[in-house]
Amino acid sequence: MQRKCSELLKGDREVLLDLDYGGEEQTTENYGSMRNGGFIPPRYLSAAAADEDGEDPIHIHCNAQSNQPLPQLGNYFRDGRTKIDFVLVWEVRSRRKRRGKGKSKAPLEEGSAMTNEETSRSEQKQAQLAQWREKFVQNLKSAGLLMEKEETANEKRTIHFLKLNAPWDVMVYYAEELCLRAPLQSQQHLDLNTSAQVLSRLCIPNVMAESVPNRPLDYYTCAFRKSKMSRFLGCDEHETYFTNTQRHRVVYEILASAVYGKKKRAEVGVDRLINEGAYTAAFPLHEGPFQPPRMEIRPDELNQRQILYHYWARWWRWFKYQPLDHIREYFGEKIALYFAWLGFYTAWLLPAAVVGTLVFVSGVMSMHTNTPAKEICTSNASYLMCPLCNTCKAWNMSEICTMAKLGYLFDHPGTVLFSVFMSFWAVTFLEYWKRKMVTLAHHWDCMDFHEEEERPRPEFAAMAPTMEQNPVTGVKEPYFSEKTRLSRMFTGSMVIIMMLCVVMIFLVTVVMCRGIISVMMFHTGSPVLRTEAGTIANISSSIVNLGLILLMGRVYTALAEQLTKWEMHRTQTQYDNAFIFKVFIFQFVNFYSSPFYVAFFKGRFVGYPTNYGTLFGMRNEDCGPGGCLIELAEQLFIIMVGKQLINNVQEFIIPKVKAWHQKRSLAKVLGNKPSHEPQRWEEDYQLVECEGLFEEYLEMVLQFGFITIFVAAFPLAPLFALLNNWVEIRLDAHKFVCEYRRPVAERAQNIGVWFNILEALSHLSVIANAFLIAFTSDFLPRLLYQYKFDNDLNGYVNFTLAYAPLNYTEYPMCRYKAFRDNNGNYTLFYWELLAVRLGFIIAFEHVVFFALRAIDWIVPDVPESLELKIKRERYLAKQALAENQEALLVSRGQGAATGTPGTSSPASDTSFGSVS
Repeated sequence: MQRKCSELLKGDREVLLDLDYGGEEQTTENYGSMRNGGFIPPRYLSAAAADEDGEDPIHIHCNAQSNQPLPQLGNYFRDGRTKIDFVLVWEVRSRRKRRGKGKSKAPLEEGSAMTNEETSRSEQKQAQLAQWREKFVQNLKSAGLLMEKEETANEKRTIHFLKLNAPWDVMVYYAEELCLRAPLQSQQHLDLNTSAQVLSRLCIPNVMAESVPNRPLDYYTCAFRKSKMSRFLGCDEHETYFTNTQRHRVVYEILASAVYGKKKRAEVGVDRLINEGAYTAAFPLHEGPFQPPRMEIRPDELNQRQILYHYWARWWRWFKYQPLDHIREYFGEKIALYFAWLGFYTAWLLPAAVVGTLVFVSGVMSMHTNTPAKEICTSNASYLMCPLCNTCKAWNMSEICTMAKLGYLFDHPGTVLFSVFMSFWAVTFLEYWKRKMVTLAHHWDCMDFHEEEERPRPEFAAMAPTMEQNPVTGVKEPYFSEKTRLSRMFTGSMVIIMMLCVVMIFLVTVVMCRGIISVMMFHTGSPVLRTEAGTIANISSSIVNLGLILLMGRVYTALAEQLTKWEMHRTQTQYDNAFIFKVFIFQFVNFYSSPFYVAFFKGRFVGYPTNYGTLFGMRNEDCGPGGCLIELAEQLFIIMVGKQLINNVQEFIIPKVKAWHQKRSLAKVLGNKPSHEPQRWEEDYQLVECEGLFEEYLEMVLQFGFITIFVAAFPLAPLFALLNNWVEIRLDAHKFVCEYRRPVAERAQNIGVWFNILEALSHLSVIANAFLIAFTSDFLPRLLYQYKFDNDLNGYVNFTLAYAPLNYTEYPMCRYKAFRDNNGNYTLFYWELLAVRLGFIIAFEHVVFFALRAIDWIVPDVPESLELKIKRERYLAKQALAENQEALLVSRGQGAATGTPGTSSPASDTSFGSVS
């Protein structure tokens, strides 16, 4: 008997791994199997009926008992009892239309031969896709999946829906194979909300708290083991024991590993079938409609999707806590971690926004105390300034009175303190997020999660030139030379550098455009336009720059995707990391190059009268009347806020347009059938495919860079980020609940490579803010002048203005802003100020980084209470294993050969029930 089982298992394994397997029909004597030899009872392997019209034969597994299935609301087969775990969809043109084309009269024109050839190729392609589908379904049969087919057709095309179900035996096998977590003992709900705890201790009413019905229970869990089935809670309830997300994961695992073609081509998995066009979609179903029923029902009677919509995705819930446990139960840990991070980040933006607003308000209230601005406004014709361009005229400094006052809003001592505050805020935020991330990972049973051995990507399998044995699995897999991949990555990096050079060219173009607009405004002769020429030029060029940034971002993202595919990364993780790195490097330069230019380069290479620096024949830009910080603030406001507004509009409109187009396409197939009520699989097929979290993370990470790197120039940046994120959370929630097809739940214990990018940005922000305060702000020149000359800054404006050299004949004795003597040489004060600036940078960085390291040391990555709990659970696990070992030795000594593997002593059950 044991030998017979081995032979059966070996044969079944060959069926699934041999890609040349023809998919011959199974008899009731055979066993279906999974990849590594588990078997399914023969009752799940009954023969299937062919497709009704015979166009695309498909095998149907359905344990319906009668010809008249019972009507059942929900995601079930026609028998009303078998759950739908996954749906495969494909579309084919109706045979009548194709036959009609074939019966048409013989073509007489010259190009008819080409038309017939194209038609023949199309038919061959459709036949190949049908053959792949048939072979793919045969292997799904071998894996034990139950199937049922539905059709929606009109005279032009037919949409096929193949409903899949994983029976109990398949779920048990794969639950152990995938190390799904199984409940052992229930526990009380843990209060993981820090803000709620703080408000409770302060006896402050918490308007953000809300009781959400049907909160998922908390359990002590461990990895599922079939041999210990009796120890798990609810193991007798086969229909409800595994959650829907677990069922989706199991079925997707089977779909992703099933083969459909030839071994040499490594034609494996549903993803590649979708890429080839054999299927148009593959998705799990939502738990019903998201709109609550019109009749009054109790909140606990709502389905999971309705609960998420009512308590999370609606706009007027913007001030409520997110039901993270419900999100995790419905969408999986990966998506839940994104929303947990987004909510945590938004909550931490609140104190930053409050402090930034107070700093800005303090600047407004102290504008009248700005002595340099008063001197400028009362100077009249005292300071005749040198022309700003070769064809411009001299001007009086009193003309910039308004800009001098406004410049103080972004360049006063409060902004310096705020930049220090934000440096501490950024690193402290990341430290506490690490604690939150570990707590959630433990709460959601992902602490010990490690990604399974990843199979090759479908595109990699399709394009890899050779097959070699995997040293880990021992199975032949598609192979691509590492040396060739490195050479392609090097070539790709050259393309990235070229694209970055294109960004620099656009930046130079924007700079020149700004100069041309300034000259045009100055030559109009209008006193208002002459005074505000720099501001108008800066705003208009910033708008142009934003358009170029968004355009280049779209172009480069498509280019980076093609480059990453060309580099032939084997696994999806390697592909994602390479793609994220490329796109972020480009977007970093794309979005931040213009602010970096204004902050650190503009006005540094202007020169002086008789020796001006030029670029392509135009004089280099100088900072505007209010200083470079106000121009930087204008740039940040336009780029950051403009990008947020455009992205929100796109995220709101584009999914609706796609869904409308999909519904319109399906409506043509359904026709005008008032009696036809759309089924759940038809309604979900009309939704938009979920494209992952890449764009969402990228948008938030770029925003994080804006509010940390340049915060010294724009104290209101955290406030605008907070307002945007309140909208972003509900917008993303509405997309996932209402407009996206339900994604397959994925496990994760952190936010991946994005955390490393956030850490790099937080450290870069310390350096950038140090240089911004030292070289761009007037804080240190004023401070040194107060120390050496006058504490009230009287005469500071005159001190900062130099006289043109004597040989400058156009406007002799005109003034320009610099610490130079009459010959254009730097004064002693300039060198003293340079030493102070460099000293400030060194001191600022060392003090801040030392404090950050202290915070890192003081704040542990794992909360003390959680660490104690983890140690306790590990101890209980050791005790349980020790008792199991003792029971095993006793049973062996007694020769209890009749005992079943799933039985155990009550004592061992009690101990094992505390393992997490």
